[in-house]
Amino acid sequence: MQTVLLIIQIIVAVSLIIVVLLQRSEGGALGMGGGGSGLGGLFSPRGAADTLTRTTAILGILFFLSSLGLTVLALRGSTAPTSILDTQPAGPAKVLPLQPAPKKDQKPSVPSTP
Repeated sequence: MQTVLLIIQIIVAVSLIIVVLLQRSEGGALGMGGGGSGLGGLFSPRGAADTLTRTTAILGILFFLSSLGLTVLALRGSTAPTSILDTQPAGPAKVLPLQPAPKKDQKPSVPSTP
């Protein structure tokens, strides 16, 4: 199931990239859609913009839903505890003995070198 969703995710992502690049920008730099207006209402400049906008919205929703599906499948397979409060402690912590502090009137012992 996860493989099917992953393939759908990739197809939707590539389609979304193509549809976004086909849309006419404000400057018209990369816009390839629109062409002539002799084909009727669907591929007139305004009709193509509406079609591409709807297609972008539908592909965006499909991308969002497939992302949610992949996340749910990935989380369902994990067996990690849901909260840090639910975990059991590993055991007693190791406590290292403290070194006694030197007394005020004593000099700290320095190892002598031969």
